[in-house]
Amino acid sequence: MAFVLGLVCSPVLAFAQGKAVIKAGTVVDVQSVQTVYAKNVEIGDNVKFKVTSNVMSDGKVIIPAGTMADGVVTEAKKSSLAGTKGRLSIDLKSLTLGDGTKVPLSGNVRVTGKNRTPLAVITAIFVWPCIFIPGTKAVMAEGHNATATVVANTEVGVGE
Repeated sequence: MAFVLGLVCSPVLAFAQGKAVIKAGTVVDVQSVQTVYAKNVEIGDNVKFKVTSNVMSDGKVIIPAGTMADGVVTEAKKSSLAGTKGRLSIDLKSLTLGDGTKVPLSGNVRVTGKNRTPLAVITAIFVWPCIFIPGTKAVMAEGHNATATVVANTEVGVGE
């Protein structure tokens, strides 16, 4: 009986050996692959990131370094007069493995410029045109590090 059970179960075990599950909550370190200026993007624009280090499970790479991840701009405000700072916010959405499997992600990158409103207002009291001093720009430089979290358990192939 044990012999028959072993024969029946062996294909299932062989299939399972080529698969792994990326568990919800797995942390993935990513880095921006381009410089993004708040003044040059709009809400809904796609921003690319790459995974910076291998994510491992049971000694096997389940998300290789260099895998591309997608983010979406959720806020883009350029700096403006009276010292108002620029703001940029990007939500990390997913990464796509080499076999085409999409892994859903959660995470946020938020970059702000410096608020120069007090400087603009105080100097405007003495020199009126100084009210036109803008805040600084919101810029996410290429190579900006961020952390994402896997949202849902995702089955992937390993070692194939």
